Amino acid sequence: MSSIKTYFTRQILQWHSEHFRPMPWKGEKDPYKIWLSEIMLQQTRVAQGMPYYQKFLKRFPDVYVLANASMDEVMKQWEGLGYYSRARHLHASAKLIVKHFDGHLPASYKELIRLPGIGPYTASAIASFAYGIPSAVVDGNVHRILSRYFAINKLIDNSKNKQLFTALANQLIDRQQAAAYNQAIMDFGADVCLAKNPNCKSCILEKHCQAYRSNTVNHLPPPRKRIKKRNRFFHYLIIINEGKTFIRKRTEQDIWKNLWEFPMIETTELKSFKSILAHKLINECLPVQQFELIKQSRIYKQQLTHQNINAVFYMIKSNNQIARAWQPVDSKSILNFAFPGIIHSFLSEKTLHLLN
Repeated sequence: MSSIKTYFTRQILQWHSEHFRPMPWKGEKDPYKIWLSEIMLQQTRVAQGMPYYQKFLKRFPDVYVLANASMDEVMKQWEGLGYYSRARHLHASAKLIVKHFDGHLPASYKELIRLPGIGPYTASAIASFAYGIPSAVVDGNVHRILSRYFAINKLIDNSKNKQLFTALANQLIDRQQAAAYNQAIMDFGADVCLAKNPNCKSCILEKHCQAYRSNTVNHLPPPRKRIKKRNRFFHYLIIINEGKTFIRKRTEQDIWKNLWEFPMIETTELKSFKSILAHKLINECLPVQQFELIKQSRIYKQQLTHQNINAVFYMIKSNNQIARAWQPVDSKSILNFAFPGIIHSFLSEKTLHLLN
């Protein structure tokens, strides 16, 4: 077994030396930039994440600037990238790093993993890429490669299995070339040992890959259970009063926390405007009910990991003052606020020219 493991490590490093894919963060030694890239690329494709990485780094070039920024500034730079808890954790960790580590990311896996938003994978990535610590990364790509090569028919959906794959990964890592090895195995999973249609015929590991030899590549790792998504229906009120509309920040423990939104009524299915007039929010935002429905939008849709969001926007003209809980903004400044993707899609169609 040890010779097979040695072969695996040697081949992965050899493949990487011949198939290096340049990226702005590859070869980077600045722990802050490594941390930022790793957080951004969680659950995000490289092509989508790269412009965000460059924009974010320009606005927040170091941990001190990030720590001193407001949450609104951070969320605005993150707008459209999704999974907004990453941005909230990044901001919270920056403050802790400045306060407790003198502005330097800790050079210890145990200290890194204590920071908000940094799990085992990210801690290992930072530790190896920034400090050369031989701590093996285990993401979806690594899990898939090891599952196939060693014919381990297990998901990493519980602590026991996570420990099994982490221990195996740490046996395989080249302790003298930890950063190169971690980058190599992640790239190999992204380019060769793909989840669907893997390039087995050109794979340098096929000699000892047990899944390839037993013709079980497409069965390993075992499939995850499909997530049943919840359908949600949002009705947004774009209330126009003296050239302004009204928004508030989402603060509840729900999707899009710390992002802004218009007055919103959630229902169990899409309703007509007439059918939502009895909702208590109507009385809060349109107390005398002297208003005019100017326009109703099409249905906007946004898919999240566990939810499908369906939204309709109602443009409403009113002469009544809205409750103080809502912040008045004009059309020129509204894009300074960070909104969820579904609202941003609506705003990108420049519908709010009706405010003027």
